[in-house]
Amino acid sequence: MDFQAFFQNSLEALKKEGNYRVFADLERKCGAFPKAGYHRDGTVRDVTVWCSNDYLGMGQHPDVVAAMVASVQSHGTGAGGTRNIGGNTVHHLALEQELAQLHNKESALLFTSGYVSNWAALSTLGSKIPRAVILSDEKNHASMIEGIRHSRADKVLWKHNDWRELDRKLAAVGDRPKIVAFESVYSMDGDTAPIREIVEVCEAHGALTYIDEVHAVGMYGAHGGGLSEAMGLADRIDLIEGTLGKAFGVVGGYITGSKALTDFIRSYASGFIFTTALPPAVAAAATASVRHLKASSDERAAQKAAVAKVRARLDRAAIPHLANDSHIIPVMIGDPVKCKMVSDILLQDWGIYVQPINYPTVPKGTERLRITPGPLHSDADIDHLVAALSALMQQCAIAHKQNNAVA
Repeated sequence: MDFQAFFQNSLEALKKEGNYRVFADLERKCGAFPKAGYHRDGTVRDVTVWCSNDYLGMGQHPDVVAAMVASVQSHGTGAGGTRNIGGNTVHHLALEQELAQLHNKESALLFTSGYVSNWAALSTLGSKIPRAVILSDEKNHASMIEGIRHSRADKVLWKHNDWRELDRKLAAVGDRPKIVAFESVYSMDGDTAPIREIVEVCEAHGALTYIDEVHAVGMYGAHGGGLSEAMGLADRIDLIEGTLGKAFGVVGGYITGSKALTDFIRSYASGFIFTTALPPAVAAAATASVRHLKASSDERAAQKAAVAKVRARLDRAAIPHLANDSHIIPVMIGDPVKCKMVSDILLQDWGIYVQPINYPTVPKGTERLRITPGPLHSDADIDHLVAALSALMQQCAIAHKQNNAVA
């Protein structure tokens, strides 16, 4: 087989479909976010970032930066290996304690990313619990899908957010151990789960509840514990999974739950046992971020206000966007080539960086720009974004708000 020809032909097919991913070379500037330097052809110019998952700008918060710098200067950079080899550091333990308290759980366990925490936890639960069945929302994240697949446990899909169908399917499983996996905020459509109804159904069937809060931690609840905290349901959910790489502005993933549950995952999950631990400086910075957002609601309030402003101005300009109750604004394009073209023009001509979201991240025909307004976007930034989108929607002949697929 001509492997190189196969690779090249596959890449060409992606390009023809409009699904080939091109990364922008950006240089974040501490103290200037959401501005960044865009590197191209030997030049650098400022652009405004509109699609970052650093939802609250905590990646440049002075307390977070200072904590990381101080830890590096005191302890160096790396962790020295896995925690089994390199040992626990005070920073790892402090962060786990902080996260357990955030979600009102007995214990927490750190991983190197949110992807890894989902993959490791679900694969371990599904493979080690005898006769387990995992019931998964059909729109769950790729990390959850991969964890379930790797577990080789029986899987049952239920229609997105349809707790009544979940109820029926749980009943059909019978007396086998049941694990229900779902998200609180779904990152592409920005919709939220009916958490209370799902929890009540799971309790009725004796199912273990597993919620992914990666797009909600830091963002919702009085202390940033996510939608489960905001709804007063954290105590009734067995495992809450989250990330440090989005609203907390650092990197890493985690699970929280009972001592027995987290120790079980720690003892059996290959994704934890055989992976080098997060650098202590990362843990120190994340701890500072979690502590700050536990005490401060200013960032959340400003972020919510920015989302409301963007949505109102998009509505006035008749720019199609999906309605939801979250901080994520999907501006619908519906064509992969046009979506990439709009993104490119925004970057090159308007100084606006927002990546196109195409298949396989979203179904074909639902391509979109995923906009995430933050507390540091100014009114002038918002006006510039909406003016650019309005001009391009007309230029590219993209349907406006009368489309029945939008808000």
